[in-house]
Amino acid sequence: MHRLFAELEPSVTVTEQNLEDRVRYILRSNTFDVTELERLRREAVSSSDENATAEDAAPQLAEQPANVDAAVNTPVLVDSNDDGTVAQELELEQMRSTLDEAILETRSTPLENRPRLPRIALSKRNRAIVRALNSMLVTYLEASRDLCETNSILFGAALAVCRNIGAKLSTAERNTGQSSAIPAWRTRIEERIAKAMALIVKRCRYASGQAMARPRIVRTVRMEFAGTNVSLSQPDIMQKLTERIDDLKQRTAAWGKRIRRYTERSTRFNQNRLFQSDQKWLYKSLERPMVSGTGPVPNHANMVAFWRSLWSEPVNHNEGPWTEVVASQCAGITPMDPVIITPDDVAEAVRRAPNWKSPGLNGLHHYWLKVFMVCHAVLAQQFQEALNQKSLPSLFTTGITHLVPKDQGATDPSKYRPITCLPTKASPSTGTNLCLKSSLC
Repeated sequence: MHRLFAELEPSVTVTEQNLEDRVRYILRSNTFDVTELERLRREAVSSSDENATAEDAAPQLAEQPANVDAAVNTPVLVDSNDDGTVAQELELEQMRSTLDEAILETRSTPLENRPRLPRIALSKRNRAIVRALNSMLVTYLEASRDLCETNSILFGAALAVCRNIGAKLSTAERNTGQSSAIPAWRTRIEERIAKAMALIVKRCRYASGQAMARPRIVRTVRMEFAGTNVSLSQPDIMQKLTERIDDLKQRTAAWGKRIRRYTERSTRFNQNRLFQSDQKWLYKSLERPMVSGTGPVPNHANMVAFWRSLWSEPVNHNEGPWTEVVASQCAGITPMDPVIITPDDVAEAVRRAPNWKSPGLNGLHHYWLKVFMVCHAVLAQQFQEALNQKSLPSLFTTGITHLVPKDQGATDPSKYRPITCLPTKASPSTGTNLCLKSSLC
């Protein structure tokens, strides 16, 4: 740092310790945020290169005011042994190295083996880290050649953000199946009921005299009364044991009523929300029972063969004479002007998308396309190239298909309804077309 400062300001004399104390004072007082420090760093590096070139061509001396030396040499009282102060320059370098490792790792990992990105909190610290990495992405995105490489860079940047903030990442392969429909609160209450029922059984066996043949039951009851000044040799031990059994039974009954009450409330809430969004689906769900996929599943080969016969086989359509009439009538129609996709169109399409919607096979949520704003210009250019070439990479056409059964225990492939989740990178492209159509209307 002292060498770089000497190259930038050769006429200013300052010691290494004085310069280090001043830098530490600026970082400690939070005069500049992370984004501003990153911008200053880039300007300093570029200006140092320009100064080195200028000195080789024609060395010049710049005069400085007389009070500069006095101002720079003035000591600053900063505790250099303060371990609680974290140097932001070192933090930026660590973030940059984490970004390099994440992008390199993402490029060499298939889509289906990438870790699942968690939902992060929108705190000030997390936003500052996102802004810092957003400014670092410019160099990587300028070298991007296609949409697939841009997707890898953005996923690596999102992965670097999660690692810098300490978010938990799943190292195993992403599970494409649906998660359990049982809520967490119900699971916790059912675990309490199971433990209480086990204690009730052991106490009842001890009270009935079966504990003599099972020392484990005696040990369990003795551990339960430990620290309560109650001994198993007391004459009223059976009465106290009966009271505890009744207490556990009442708690179990209360927990069961709580499950029933919470379930009714959750059902009412979901029905009211569904009534506001889709009344037709609500009435259908009330008329027929819910179908679950817990029965026997159809053969995988039969399922693939059935849907491939519908989607992949070529179809010969009936080309009647009316098609020629329509073609002749449309010959005089003025063709539409070429579509130009701008970064503002991409930003508007991404802005209206939900933040944490299911990302599809690429694993990148809409939130990352919103906060990494430097990618909008690159995406607009690459979308324009794909539109002109009339071709899209397989990343946009490959999705995760969920087969929902129409009937209970159906094994026929035709009795399943396919629901495909496309990657989130397909949403900006379709959303951009919608924005362009709305602007033309």
